[in-house]
Amino acid sequence: MAADGLTTLRSNFGPEDTMNRLEAEVRAKGMTVFAHIDHAAGAAGLSLRPTDLLIFGAAKVGTPLMDAVQTIGIDLPLKALVWQDEKGTTWLSYNDPSYIAQRHGLSEQVDGPITTMTAALNAVAAKATTP
Repeated sequence: MAADGLTTLRSNFGPEDTMNRLEAEVRAKGMTVFAHIDHAAGAAGLSLRPTDLLIFGAAKVGTPLMDAVQTIGIDLPLKALVWQDEKGTTWLSYNDPSYIAQRHGLSEQVDGPITTMTAALNAVAAKATTP
């Protein structure tokens, strides 16, 4: 299941509970939720296991990164995907902020925002997936 720059955690909860917990933790950390996309609901009559995307972030952290390299805006705000595999296991996947920074050639001068973003993302993911 490994993909470059992608972190995937097994959830102890079902897809709906995992997404609800994720969204609550994002808001509790003071981040803005920009969108929640239910891919299964939008599958136009086709069958798709639960696959929900949450788009969220904090302008105070993301804006300096976009100011440094505007192309990072394609990867920001952050996104987290809650999905269920064919065995019924629920997973939470998200892009590693360090990978995003590397992808856009950001220098060490933005390590602070990347470290902040990574810590916040890891914390909300852990709270969403574990009791």
